[in-house]
Amino acid sequence: MNENATSSGWKLRELHHLGLTVADIERSIAFYAGTLGMTLHRRRPHVDNDYVALQTGYPGVVLNVASFKVAPESLQSLEVVQYMNHVGPPAETSTNRSGNSHLCLTVDDLRACHADLQARGVRFKSEPVTVTAGPNAGGLVVYFYDPDGYTLELFQLPKSV
Repeated sequence: MNENATSSGWKLRELHHLGLTVADIERSIAFYAGTLGMTLHRRRPHVDNDYVALQTGYPGVVLNVASFKVAPESLQSLEVVQYMNHVGPPAETSTNRSGNSHLCLTVDDLRACHADLQARGVRFKSEPVTVTAGPNAGGLVVYFYDPDGYTLELFQLPKSV
């Protein structure tokens, strides 16, 4: 049996996308495409299909959706979704709260990336931090925030020995 197959025979294949609910999709598009340089892969400003209402559990829901690729050749995507109706209050996004997550992006020069993004007004949790233990020792990491307060991470792999 394949090592990732279940006892029933089905198995997970790959990560398709990560979805984030946002308050203002135009602001998020400006951030992810303009500030971070992701490729806007797909834009669907009015999604109101019956299956989406069933999937989300919100009858008559209307979504505004944009999907990004970190690099044009990426298989995975980042999807940002603005609920145009059935809008809920903002979530508490602190990383120490169960149910929250963060998205980690690799970069080739974290210090230069940090300086550039900070100069453009991106809010960081700290200065770049050197990883001192474990398999990524020698790498660099830093947390920063998107316009809705989602935690994002930049990671520079350690230089090979």
